[in-house]
Amino acid sequence: ALTKKKGVDVVFDPVGGAFAEPALRCVGWGGRFLVIGFAAGRIPKIPLNLPLLKSSAVVGVFWGAWVQRCPMEAMENMMEISTMIQEGTIKPLISKVYPLAQTWKALDDLAHRKVIGKVVVCPEIKSKL
Repeated sequence: ALTKKKGVDVVFDPVGGAFAEPALRCVGWGGRFLVIGFAAGRIPKIPLNLPLLKSSAVVGVFWGAWVQRCPMEAMENMMEISTMIQEGTIKPLISKVYPLAQTWKALDDLAHRKVIGKVVVCPEIKSKL
């Protein structure tokens, strides 16, 4: 309904597992399915006829290796993203802001999935503990 049955241009999939195939089925003609990771804990098996039928692409995105191999492009990307955030074009989901003294708590909350989206550690905020 949202795409009027055209499908989406890009799927960003950091989860994998049982969610990967239904997400791939949402890709429209000429779209891209970005494999980011496997947070679900299982590497999915994908029927390769799905990208064939829609002339779409399945692309592996290994961010860490890409940053090392293409540092200038990575820096340009980060600058462009920063500009988009400053201009309000994109708005990252920030779950919680922690003072620097609570960095341990921010990392613990991330590790135990107590937050959704991003956390920010800010040296200027006073700790409430």
